[in-house]
Amino acid sequence: MNLINHFKTITNHKLLVMKYCFKVGLYKQGLLHDLSKYSWVEFSAGIKYYRGDVSPNGIQKIEEGYSDAWLHHKGRNKHHLEYWIDYGTNIKKGLVGMKMPTKYVVEMFIDRMCASMNYQKERYTDRSALEYYNLGKDHYVLHNDTRKLLELLLNKLANEGEELTIYYIKNYLLKNREL
Repeated sequence: MNLINHFKTITNHKLLVMKYCFKVGLYKQGLLHDLSKYSWVEFSAGIKYYRGDVSPNGIQKIEEGYSDAWLHHKGRNKHHLEYWIDYGTNIKKGLVGMKMPTKYVVEMFIDRMCASMNYQKERYTDRSALEYYNLGKDHYVLHNDTRKLLELLLNKLANEGEELTIYYIKNYLLKNREL
């Protein structure tokens, strides 16, 4: 049963993200979003650690000490902040967040919004993605510009709603701008 439920969960998430990416004009990203979740390393972990209301990757980390699925996923999906962590120009500062292109910050925002919708179901509100982000924001390794843009979008969603936030992304943030 986990196989079917996990497949439904990741497919529902993918379709939600695709819907919102299409709304803002990110068609290619909408189509390609999270395809790696259907690879064997990610999908098999999803079946084994499926719970329905949390990411199986987190459960795998608890039980095994790390998640092969997550390491695979974050290395192939540019909408994850972890993809952009590298040594900066000053090696003494260690690992830092690289500046993410706007189109991937937008996809990250949409991913977070849709993950909240997918896992919280009827408990979801426009504040859900911001509330989840705030739980861990102090340890996220993000470039300052990336952090500012992500927080702007999460706060806009929480305070102004989905419709105005999507309108802002499509008509101001992404319009006539190099992504």
